[in-house]
Amino acid sequence: MLQAKFLGTWLGRRCRPTYSYVLGCLSQERAESWHRYLGTSCARCSKAQRLRHKRDLSEKKLTRYFVDHRRVQVIGGKGGDGISCFHSEPRKVFGGPAGGNGGDGGHIILKVDRQMKSLASVFAIYRGFSGENGGSKNCYGSAGQCTYIKVPIGTVVKEDSKVVAELDLHGEEYVAAYGGTGGKGNRFFLDNFNRAPTTATEGEPGQKRVLHLELKTMAHAGMVGFPNAGKSSLLRAISNAKPAVAAYPFTTLNPHVGIVHYENYEQVAVADIPGLIKGAHKNRGLGIAFLRHIERCRFLLYVLDLSVSEPWTQLQDLKYELEQYEEGLSKRPYAIIGNKLDLPQSKNNLPLLRERVRHRVIPLSALTGENLEELVLHLKELYNEYVKTEEVRKQKPLKW
Repeated sequence: MLQAKFLGTWLGRRCRPTYSYVLGCLSQERAESWHRYLGTSCARCSKAQRLRHKRDLSEKKLTRYFVDHRRVQVIGGKGGDGISCFHSEPRKVFGGPAGGNGGDGGHIILKVDRQMKSLASVFAIYRGFSGENGGSKNCYGSAGQCTYIKVPIGTVVKEDSKVVAELDLHGEEYVAAYGGTGGKGNRFFLDNFNRAPTTATEGEPGQKRVLHLELKTMAHAGMVGFPNAGKSSLLRAISNAKPAVAAYPFTTLNPHVGIVHYENYEQVAVADIPGLIKGAHKNRGLGIAFLRHIERCRFLLYVLDLSVSEPWTQLQDLKYELEQYEEGLSKRPYAIIGNKLDLPQSKNNLPLLRERVRHRVIPLSALTGENLEELVLHLKELYNEYVKTEEVRKQKPLKW
């Protein structure tokens, strides 16, 4: 008691506001959080002050941050104005014109960054920095700084429904709007016939464009299937991706990309495309928003639900939707996956599916992990064929 009383008296004399704050923190209502507001030099105590763990966002909340389409207006920076002036110095008559040129306006540049996953951080309008005006004594104005807009890999830039750029590589740049040219000072117009020009021009305005940015998922393989076919569960089983999994349709509301690792540091990217329905090419069920992500995939994985009756009709309907959206899209290299092999009715439908489909069928269960090795090995075979095809065409294959 004496020590506590002495400590209270000493704290009251030293710093009365701090002492009252400590007493408030030590009250019963805030006893659990008082150590967050007190500074300490003890290393053991400082390690105990841990940050709060952020809760994982649900799939519906993630859609607020995932944006795959954006309309952007870009305006380049205005060029600086040139000035008209003459050199003035003691004991120096007729110094001549000394007006400098204005600096060029800053460009607006789209730059690919692999850390960006969507177009949510892209604003609706961008204005470039203007160049500085010219100065006396033939001083040029400085050019405006370039404005960089970070976009994810796989961004397609369109203007008036025409594709003007496809940004597929990390660090790739595209000048969306050029800055205006700086104006000329009267020094620029000096010649033998006009020894004292007074003309100076203004800087030009920057380029103005309206661009449409579309994000198309860049992946080697794209999993295509109807809702609740088990695509998200399969992606979880073969990669470290964590898409939402539930027992209701349209659980996946935006594409997810998982990486399958092989020896020699080879990596195959697999995209989980949200479920399609009949009439997706007519934009039913947000079909076009999902179908455009399949365009960038090099080969396809048709995921069928073996537990339903006549699963081969799913393959026919999926191919029809892809072909109606883009001619030749369904003819890309593909693999057929029969999911949910752990269910009793699936084992009865598997022989019937193999009779109706001439292509190879890989039966598996994403829930139990049965026969996943066959899919992983076949995925590597499709990837090797893709690499050979790109080398024959003398093109650079997509690497992760």
